[in-house]
Amino acid sequence: MEVTAADIARVPPGNIQVPRADFGMVWVAAERDVSHDWYALGVAQTCRWIAHSRGTTFNGRTPMAHGPVTKRSRLAFEELIEAEYLAAEKLAAREPHPPWLVKRQGWIEAVCATLRWAWARTGPPPLPLDQGHRAAG
Repeated sequence: MEVTAADIARVPPGNIQVPRADFGMVWVAAERDVSHDWYALGVAQTCRWIAHSRGTTFNGRTPMAHGPVTKRSRLAFEELIEAEYLAAEKLAAREPHPPWLVKRQGWIEAVCATLRWAWARTGPPPLPLDQGHRAAG
C-alpha cells in the first residue's frame, strides 16, 4: 500500500509515543519493502493497525487492519495496543515457536520491535530513520 501524508496525519495521537514524522518514515519504508521479507511485513502490519489504516483487497473492499498477533479487528486504541504488545512479546518468547511462526522468519521480531518503539518507547526504530525522506510533518 502507498502511505500518504494524510494517512500519517490520521494516526490517533494516543496510539504512538514517538514523533509522528518518525512513525511515518518507518511505515513508508516498511511498505516499500513489504513484498521482500517477513520482517518488513511485520512492521507494516503493525503500523497499519496502529494507524487505523484500510487496505484494498483484490475485489476492491477496504477492510480495517487487524492486530498482527491477536488478529483483533477492532480499531487500535491504547488498551488494545498494550494487549497486542504483551501478546507479541509472549509469542516471541514461546519455545519452541509454532511451525507457522518458524516459516515467517523475522515477522514476530518485527512486530515486537515496532510495538516496543512506537508504543512502549523501549527500543530503537524497527527500521532506520532516513532523515532525507521524511514522510510527513
